[in-house]
Amino acid sequence: MKIPSFRGLHTAALSLLLLPLVSSTSPTANQPKPSAPVQGAQPDPAVIAQFGLLDNAKLQSYMNEKGQQMGRVSDRPADVKGFTIVDSPIVNAFATPDGHVYFTRGIMAYLNDEAQFTGVLGHEIGHITARHGQKQQTRNTAAGIGMILGSIIAPRVMQSIGQPLTQAVGLGLLKYGRDAENEADVLGVKYSSKIGYDPAHMADFFLTLQRTEQQSGAAGVPTFLSTHPNSADRYERVKKLAVTAEQQAGRQLAINRDQYLRLLDGLAYGDNPREGFVENSVFYHPELKFQFPIPQGWQSQNSPSQFQMAEPNGKAVMVLLPAGNKSLDETAQALAKQLNLQSPQAQKTTINGFPAAVIQGDQVGQDQQTGQQGITARTLSYIIQDGQTLYALVGLTAPSTFETYAPQFQRTAQGFQRLTAADKLNRQPERVRIKTAKTSTTLASALAANGVPSKRYEELAILNGMKTTDKLTAGQLYKVVGK
Repeated sequence: MKIPSFRGLHTAALSLLLLPLVSSTSPTANQPKPSAPVQGAQPDPAVIAQFGLLDNAKLQSYMNEKGQQMGRVSDRPADVKGFTIVDSPIVNAFATPDGHVYFTRGIMAYLNDEAQFTGVLGHEIGHITARHGQKQQTRNTAAGIGMILGSIIAPRVMQSIGQPLTQAVGLGLLKYGRDAENEADVLGVKYSSKIGYDPAHMADFFLTLQRTEQQSGAAGVPTFLSTHPNSADRYERVKKLAVTAEQQAGRQLAINRDQYLRLLDGLAYGDNPREGFVENSVFYHPELKFQFPIPQGWQSQNSPSQFQMAEPNGKAVMVLLPAGNKSLDETAQALAKQLNLQSPQAQKTTINGFPAAVIQGDQVGQDQQTGQQGITARTLSYIIQDGQTLYALVGLTAPSTFETYAPQFQRTAQGFQRLTAADKLNRQPERVRIKTAKTSTTLASALAANGVPSKRYEELAILNGMKTTDKLTAGQLYKVVGK
C-alpha cells in the first residue's frame, strides 16, 4: 500500500471491493500524478489504484516516446491511446480495451535491450489494433479477475468482491486464445521493425519469460505467459517472422542493449518493502508504522489501495482499507452502509492503545448465480484509529463458516500494533544496478565479484537473459541487484 493512494481511495475502494449491489466507479480522488507529462489518454485510475504508478520520469517518458512512435505506424493509430508503467514487481504487460498499454516495472527490469522492449510493446499494441480486448468484452468475459486479485480468492467470496472490481478496471482482455496471440505476435514484429528494431529479440524474451515462470512457479500471481498463453512453436515462428521483416526492411535493425540497460539503473526490483511487506506471517508497513499478523497459511496480496488476505480455498477473506479521517462513530456507520449490512451490531473498544470499533452483520445482496436477494456474506470488521487516520479491517465469509473464521478475523485485528522494530522500519527495496565488466569473464564470476550470493546466480542470470556460464566481454554492461 502506498501512502498517497491509500489515503485518498477509501470510498471507491470499499465500493469496488465489497459491494455487489452498488455500481462501481473508478477512484479519482488524490491519484498520484505521472512524474512527467504523458501525452494521449491518461491511465485508468482503477488500474493505478490496483498497481500504482511508477515514480520514474525517465522511464515513463521513454515508454511514452516509443509507444507514440509505434502507435503512429500501427494499423489503427486512433485506437492507440496511451502508455504507462505501473509500480508492480509482477513481470507482465497488458493492454486494456480502451487502448491503453501498461508495462509493470517488473517486466521493464527483465527486458535487456530496446529491441525486446519494442517487440513486447508492439505485441500489446497489436492486441489494441486487432481489437482483441473489445471482442472479448463483447463476449462478456470476466477473465480479468485473475489479474486483479492474483487468483487468491475462490468463487464463493469472489461473487462478493471480484466482479465489481473487474468491471471497473475493464480488463476483459485476459486470457487471449492462441489465434489472438499469434496475430499480436505478427503485429508486434511488424510494428517494432517499422520503427527500426530487430523483432527477433521479442522471441528471445519468450525464453526469459519461461525461465522466470519456472523459477517462481507463478503461484497465484499471473505473469506474462500465464495471461498471454505460450505455444511450443511460438519462438520459432516469431524468429521466422523476424527474418522476413529484416529482409523487407533492407537494412540492419537496431538492438540497442546498452542504451536500454542504462535506463534501468536504480529501478526498484521485486517487492518494495516501504509500501508494506509480509515476513513470518506478519504484515509490516514501515511508512505507516504499523503491523499485524496474517492467519497462518493464508495467502496475501498488497496493492496501493488495499492489503488482501485470503484463506487458501477461498472460504474467507480479510481486507485492510483506508477509512478516511472522520470520527469512529461516523466511520462505523458509513462502513455498515457501504457493506450493505442488515441490522449491524457495533461497539467501541481499544486495540493496543488505538481507539477502535467492532462491527458485525450480514451483507445483503444478489446471488450471482441464482439472481435472488439474500445474505451473501457475514462480516466481522474493525475500524482502527491511528491519530487522524482510520483503517478498516474487513473480514468476510459465508454465514455457514462464520464461527470458523471469526476468531481468525479477531486475532488479526487485535494484533494491530505500532511498528517499532528498527530492522523493519528501515527496510529498503533492492534496486537494479548496471555494472561494467572490467575484463572478459563469466557472468557467474562477475556476480561473485559484486558480492552476489551463489544461491541467487540463476535468478540474476535470468534477469540478464543469460546463463551463468555465458562470457561477458570487457566493457560489457550487465545487471546486479542490491540496496
